[in-house]
Amino acid sequence: MQNNKFFRYIIFIIGLILFLDGFILILFKKWHLGTILPLLIGLIFIISTLNHQRIQQFLAQHLKLKKFWQWGWRLFSIWLISLLAFFGYIHIKAQQNNLTDHVQTIIVLGSGITQGKASPTLARRLDKAGEIAKQQPQSLIIVSGGLGFGESKTEAEIMAQYLQDRDQIQASRILQENKSTSTELNLKNSQAILKAQQLGLDAKIAIVTSDFHTLRAGAIAKKQGYDNFVTVGAETPITTRYNAWLREYFAYLSGWVLGEY
Repeated sequence: MQNNKFFRYIIFIIGLILFLDGFILILFKKWHLGTILPLLIGLIFIISTLNHQRIQQFLAQHLKLKKFWQWGWRLFSIWLISLLAFFGYIHIKAQQNNLTDHVQTIIVLGSGITQGKASPTLARRLDKAGEIAKQQPQSLIIVSGGLGFGESKTEAEIMAQYLQDRDQIQASRILQENKSTSTELNLKNSQAILKAQQLGLDAKIAIVTSDFHTLRAGAIAKKQGYDNFVTVGAETPITTRYNAWLREYFAYLSGWVLGEY
């Protein structure tokens, strides 16, 4: 009995953290699966622990619903294990550095702009790309991202200016792919730029994205025919890290179902 009570306390605390995390980010207008889902899960945890006795009394009188309730928690446990395994993979992948010398091109995948500036996540990607570009001055840089809703400049334009201002990268080294709105299009549209530079898909390419995104980006690149690339993951800002990882979990599953890789 005491153990059950302790378990409910833990579930309540986890639920409160998830709810507040999602609620605060939604207040900052970050509406996506990575914020809505934690809020809903947290709310379910809070309600179920605060009303534990009533729920158990109700289920005791409705045995079919009790079995459904029990199976629901079992399935949730299996889902949670798969989610933690995915998070573990991302964490391990983020610690690895597979970058090789003599990279011919650095492709930086877009991640959104806000009021004409790179989002914190995009800024981390650009910082990583700038770091590589300084180490390997022979490489070209393709910045990839189209025109966002309500913006006057494309994401690629903002990215190029960021690299010039912060890292003093010469404009002649930066090539802009400014029509894409997804990872798939980022990589697909970049192929025309590579071809114009007389580079094939067998060229040594570093695809720079966020740590949580390397798995899916690599899978999409491989399907499109890139066969000599490495994915380089930039650290995700702590304020949005686990929400982004959660959203990516579902994005990876949906991409697999839709045959993106």
